[in-house]
Amino acid sequence: MKRIALLGMPNTGKSTLFNRISGASARVGNWPGITVDLLSAKILLGGNIVELIDLPGIYDLHGFSEDEQVVRHFITSNPVNLLVVLLNSTQIDRQLSLLLQIKKLGFPIVLALNMADEAKRAGITIDVDGLSQTLGLPVIQISAKYGDGLPKALAAATAMINQQDTTTNPQSIGLMLKEEHEIEDEMHELIQQHVQIPTTLTDDVTDKIDRVLLHKWLGLPLFFAAMFLLFQFIFAVGAPIQDGLAWLLDLLRTELLNPLFTNAPTWLSGLMLDGIYNGVATVAAFVPIIILFFLVMSMVEDSGYLSRAAFLMDAIMAKMGLDGRSFVMMLMGFGCNVPAIMGTRIMRSRSMRLLTMLVIPLSLCSARMQVFIFMIAALFSPSKAPLILFSLYVMSFFTMFLTALLFQNQYKNTEPFILELPPYRFPTPRQIVLRGWHEVKHFLNRASKFIVLGVVLVWLLTNFPSNVAPASIDTYAGQIGVFFTPILDPIGINHELAIALIFGFVAKEIVVGALAVIYGLQGDALMAQMATQIDWVQALSFMLFTLIYTPCLSTIATIKNESKSTAFMWLSIAWSLGLAWVVSFIFYQSARLLGY
Repeated sequence: MKRIALLGMPNTGKSTLFNRISGASARVGNWPGITVDLLSAKILLGGNIVELIDLPGIYDLHGFSEDEQVVRHFITSNPVNLLVVLLNSTQIDRQLSLLLQIKKLGFPIVLALNMADEAKRAGITIDVDGLSQTLGLPVIQISAKYGDGLPKALAAATAMINQQDTTTNPQSIGLMLKEEHEIEDEMHELIQQHVQIPTTLTDDVTDKIDRVLLHKWLGLPLFFAAMFLLFQFIFAVGAPIQDGLAWLLDLLRTELLNPLFTNAPTWLSGLMLDGIYNGVATVAAFVPIIILFFLVMSMVEDSGYLSRAAFLMDAIMAKMGLDGRSFVMMLMGFGCNVPAIMGTRIMRSRSMRLLTMLVIPLSLCSARMQVFIFMIAALFSPSKAPLILFSLYVMSFFTMFLTALLFQNQYKNTEPFILELPPYRFPTPRQIVLRGWHEVKHFLNRASKFIVLGVVLVWLLTNFPSNVAPASIDTYAGQIGVFFTPILDPIGINHELAIALIFGFVAKEIVVGALAVIYGLQGDALMAQMATQIDWVQALSFMLFTLIYTPCLSTIATIKNESKSTAFMWLSIAWSLGLAWVVSFIFYQSARLLGY
């Protein structure tokens, strides 16, 4: 099978192009370094099945970041039939050097000049035919966002692939670097001959927006205000959808499943209805809000605003031994901790990578958000719900900053911070749908792996031994809860919540499903029962503990793999557990002392 690799600098649209060609749901974000893994897809090209590889973004071939090392290793150690080099048309005068470096290696190359629409608006004119003739390789202007020029680029790639019977053996990168001065001269000559750039290249709209959003006093308050309004919008729009889905799921059980299992053995109907169905259906009812959250966040991410948030936060992060890139990884962690931890590969300093990996698991990830949405809906009024969720996000930032402050001397960093601010962009409907599908697929995948298995185990623990009352203190689950009572009582967590927390160690998505199984209820009935079992102080203490305590097994495994240190993994686990207990203890005991 022949192989094509996509290669380019960060933020040139490689992942967008990869998604458009392959139909895959690779994560697309508008900041440098978003692609941190070797994504691949098999596509049909010219009648042949071809493997398409999306390489991490690099600035040049002799950089020292892990991404740059990964790319160097890949193109020199793996058979490649064609490199599709993607450059940003609006920054061709700065990015052409990467192409010239790669060209020295002797690979077959198709040059795709992306963001042709933005270059046109900026008044940049590129003599594509002349540039192609001078370079001796196909050059095509495209827009990966809208698909313009893509058929022509694929046709050029097909022609190049069909001309080859064997893969190319690249020249030594070390030998190529000896000719670095020649590359700089050649780049300037190509720009002068084939590219016309306006004397003053500015985007008036971008500049006007940045004067407000990057204001030294208004910038950060506006960012957090925007996040708060985002939560208000999500609850206002998502709550009716959630209620409708919960009603449908309840109707499905009442009208179809209950009659179906009427004559089934008691243990089977209990397992299928009170166990699996209640657990999965309760979690599923909150999926619309999760999807809506990520659809809105995808627009914020792809717009370029989060890169500006990183810029605004750099001065603050520097006081904690981090920088703006760390803040970007924290924001990524609000989606999922795993890719955020992997994203630290863009940092050259191992100390900064470790410190960033230590704080990322404290981000309020989407799995935790399911728990919070459920608890907030059960214990708080609709008017207070956005404020409670926003306060949890603020607490998430507080614990991350506190952790960085406490550990910065242990992980000292001297690496400078460089971040290129992209122009403001609005994602296409196709990109938004792809992102939404990515989140749905991620949920379904985790549901099949963890939630079903988790709720089955919880049902067994809450229904055995068979000679005691289900979900009572005499069951195996009750005995486990009693064992942890001395630790969890001081923070207001009863034995039912304790069982849910234990299973949440595997995956936070299990927590809500576990509560449905423990109480034998789902939907509104479960939330009503929860409201009678605990008060708002216990609920908030439980949410604070869930926010901070040990991340899921996938995150822990990623920390171990990325840090290459078992000791660091255990430090992360111990710190998050200890911090969670202390924060919950301070809140719970203070609230009780104040009479709540």
